[in-house]
Amino acid sequence: MSDTLTPATPTTVKAYLRPIDSAGLATFAAKGKANPGSRGTNKVHTVMEGQYRSLSYVGNHAAVVVDEPLHLFGQDTAPAPGEIVLSGLGGCLAVGITAVATWKGVKLSKLEVFLEGDIGNPAAWGAGGALEKTPPEMGFQAIRVKVLVEGDAPREVLDEIVQHANFYSPVANTMRNPIPFTIALAD
Repeated sequence: MSDTLTPATPTTVKAYLRPIDSAGLATFAAKGKANPGSRGTNKVHTVMEGQYRSLSYVGNHAAVVVDEPLHLFGQDTAPAPGEIVLSGLGGCLAVGITAVATWKGVKLSKLEVFLEGDIGNPAAWGAGGALEKTPPEMGFQAIRVKVLVEGDAPREVLDEIVQHANFYSPVANTMRNPIPFTIALAD
């Protein structure tokens, strides 16, 4: 009798991202289907600290710090406003991809969003720079997004999830489509 050990068949352990509440998502979706005109309101209070560093307060969360890099006369202590905008877009796309994957019954094991945006400010924020610029010529001129996503579905299904989430992303659509925008002095 031989006591030879036979190698065990290797097993792959797949860790999935923490799931969202699929029943809650279904209830939220049903509410939107029943009232497609419903709207929510996001509120932010921004306080300038000095130079270009500002603190934006959202609910009871820690302040979101915004600054400009040294070459734009900031202190480079935090992301620039455009980088914060891109982080909001990345977060919104990640939320949408997670929601659509949950809706389709796909478990995700990895989700990363890489964003780049080409932005220029030759008008120097309107402080005497290129004065002949029009609003469409300022701000982001191009945005590129790459999504690294893995889960228990084939690549084609994961791509469908990403494209579907992009189509319905509130932040992506805000950036793609003109919206009414007002600004006035506070009372």
